[in-house]
Amino acid sequence: MPAVNDAIGRWAPGLAALLNYRRGDLGYDLRAGLAVAAVAIPVGIAYAELAGFRPEIGLYSSIFPLVAYAIFGSSRQLVLGPDAATCAVIASAVGPLAAGNADNYAALSAQLALLTGVICVLASFLRLGVLADFLSKPILVGFMNGIAITIIFGQLAKITGIEGTSGHVMAATAALAMRIGEAHPPTLAVALAAFALMLASGRLLPSVPSAVVAMAGCALAVFLLELDLSGVKTLGIVPAGLPGVMAVRLDPSAFAELVPAAGGLALVSFTSMMLTSRSFASRNGYEVDPDKDFAALGVANAVSALTHGFAISGADSRTAMSDATGGRSHATALFAAAAVALVLVFLTAPLRYVPVAALGAVLVMAGISLVDAATLRLIYRADRSEAAICVIATLGVVLLGATQGILVAVVLALLRFVRLTARPRVEVLGRVAGMPGFHALSRHAGAAEPEGIVIFRFNGPLVFFNAGHFRQTLLAAARRGDAHVSVVLDLIPVTEVDVTGLFTLKEVSVLLAARGVRLVGAGRQTEWRHWMEARGFDPAAFVIHPTLRHAVEALQAQDAAAADGADPLPKGD
Repeated sequence: MPAVNDAIGRWAPGLAALLNYRRGDLGYDLRAGLAVAAVAIPVGIAYAELAGFRPEIGLYSSIFPLVAYAIFGSSRQLVLGPDAATCAVIASAVGPLAAGNADNYAALSAQLALLTGVICVLASFLRLGVLADFLSKPILVGFMNGIAITIIFGQLAKITGIEGTSGHVMAATAALAMRIGEAHPPTLAVALAAFALMLASGRLLPSVPSAVVAMAGCALAVFLLELDLSGVKTLGIVPAGLPGVMAVRLDPSAFAELVPAAGGLALVSFTSMMLTSRSFASRNGYEVDPDKDFAALGVANAVSALTHGFAISGADSRTAMSDATGGRSHATALFAAAAVALVLVFLTAPLRYVPVAALGAVLVMAGISLVDAATLRLIYRADRSEAAICVIATLGVVLLGATQGILVAVVLALLRFVRLTARPRVEVLGRVAGMPGFHALSRHAGAAEPEGIVIFRFNGPLVFFNAGHFRQTLLAAARRGDAHVSVVLDLIPVTEVDVTGLFTLKEVSVLLAARGVRLVGAGRQTEWRHWMEARGFDPAAFVIHPTLRHAVEALQAQDAAAADGADPLPKGD
């Protein structure tokens, strides 16, 4: 039996955990599942509106994807579902292709979700779970701030009841501002009431999701006051029942636009999902597997596409609700999915009275909650260049749209990676009185270099894209004084070397030798010997000592012997 569980766990860690479910967790998971559903229902409807779908589509996307992740995912707390970033990308990528045709919009959205799922599964098989760390914190914060701003401004037409504003969100907002006198008073009143209800319920009923209170209160007002007859738009009739399985129609002519969008969607949704997953796993004392979760996210997206849903991701608010209400296992998501399904089957009739303006208000509050100004301030205090990257990521989304914003985020990540790895920090080391070892002169005012010796540290791999930087900085360090006759290269931080790096090291050694300067290494003797032999270089051509201290003492002994007229000590070890 343990062997069977291990075999299942390799492919479906959630299922393996469910097969060993502890009955003592049932009450906790059931209560947490109902609480998650209470958040998932209004948020699913609101995000469906954001993505351009009917409300039931948002609920469809909140059922079967949860079940898929509960089977294939590794996180006990993570809840999947409609997400602000994914919905913004869907609207940005699919809207222009659908050209206003609702059927085409649904078909292309399903195709996008399926392609996203396939890319995620392929990435898992290629062990690309490391991409969870590809987008840095500043880039993710900037991207999500941009999404938040576009969500907030994108709801102004719904809140004011002004029709006919479309196109880029900022252009539409500017056009709406010029027509603010055309605002529909009953619609605006409903939106303001929704804001008031959310703010009041947050203080008076903190245990009840504020979106539920706002939507229920505004729906009741529409029903009692017949506000729909006054021009207040509502969701209308929401079909009851669960979705069937459909065949996703693939349109090859749309691949050129949808495949890049699906790749970007996979990267952003996986990266943000893993941030959430790792945070709650750390809080609850267990580990998650990025590669398995990449596959789980892919399966969940494919399942969503096959059940009339759209692309989904990890849901911060629903995951936080699961953790806050005591959810202990994957069963929480199953109970949440069952609760949403029951609402779809038996309780869709009241949804017809939910006003669109209230959904807009819910989305505005969701957007405001996504804005992370506090982290931006921390980033600014820590590193202004990283803060600039954060702001550029935000502007990329706001000015170019969510789809192109992903491209901006990826380019920023690549440029940041190149900047850090192509120009690693270099240091010259010396001794500090009262401290063992060797330390950077730049950080210790009292540090002194060994007489006649430069100790040079290159904090990064020595490869093709930083070999020029290595050559330039090492030669500059060797010119620090006429008395320097030897250079010791600290090899401990040099974690990798390629052919270009070895050629560069050889060239620098020849140049220094022509000046009468010796170049030796210290540390990683065995690794460097293997690297050089594997690439056809003679290990004997570059003397490597076991430690910096050993290298300095050996060079000093050679110099002393040479000064006395004796044979110098052997250069090797």
